[in-house]
Amino acid sequence: MLTLPWHSLGEWFRQSNASTAFEIAHGDHIWGVAKRNASFNDSFNEAMVSDTSLVGKVFASACMDRFSGLRSVVDVAGGTGTLARAIAKALPQVQFTVFDLPHVVEGLTSEENGRIVFVSGDMFEYVPPADAILLTWTLHDWSDEDCVKILKRCKDAVPPKEKGGKVIIIDMVMTSRESEHFKSEETQLFFDMLLMVLTSGKERNEKEWSKIFTDAGYKEYKIVNALGLRSVIEVYY
Repeated sequence: MLTLPWHSLGEWFRQSNASTAFEIAHGDHIWGVAKRNASFNDSFNEAMVSDTSLVGKVFASACMDRFSGLRSVVDVAGGTGTLARAIAKALPQVQFTVFDLPHVVEGLTSEENGRIVFVSGDMFEYVPPADAILLTWTLHDWSDEDCVKILKRCKDAVPPKEKGGKVIIIDMVMTSRESEHFKSEETQLFFDMLLMVLTSGKERNEKEWSKIFTDAGYKEYKIVNALGLRSVIEVYY
């Protein structure tokens, strides 16, 4: 399923009416296929659980101060709740809402005595309100225009900085060889190519992140390099 689109790159380069090589190979974008193909959806979610389990352990040990003073967090596109569980165990005072598409959270029930709840919806239309929004390995799947739409919905859901509100993003910030935080150039480029083939997204450098934050109405951001190739970005308005 994920290798076939690489064989469609030539056709995709010659066409202008298909958004991705994945769409040429499978007749729909990756999220549409996941919605209608239960087997692929399960495999995709299992892969995300595996990846997030590792990130969750590192994040829970190194980045808990990002949640200082928060009472509620919405994990947007939070899948089946792997990261929310890891953080909730370390922060018993925080209420978590895992927000994702209906076919992702279908059948999932509240956990941790109701401190983790699952809510279905579309992040392009609405994000439940909270002190903070968490977006993990999500925005890189989308174009700049779509990221701005998502971030605007997130902005509507949190209070301003002076009242403790923020958006917490875990994603890659591409770096150059001159940067003190430079990571493997080959790995960065591979992830960028992978997103080009499978989604309409891309990996971004700090300048590109800054632009979409500004376009979405945010005034300030802070990057914490604590998760290897991925960074923690706090965004405020």
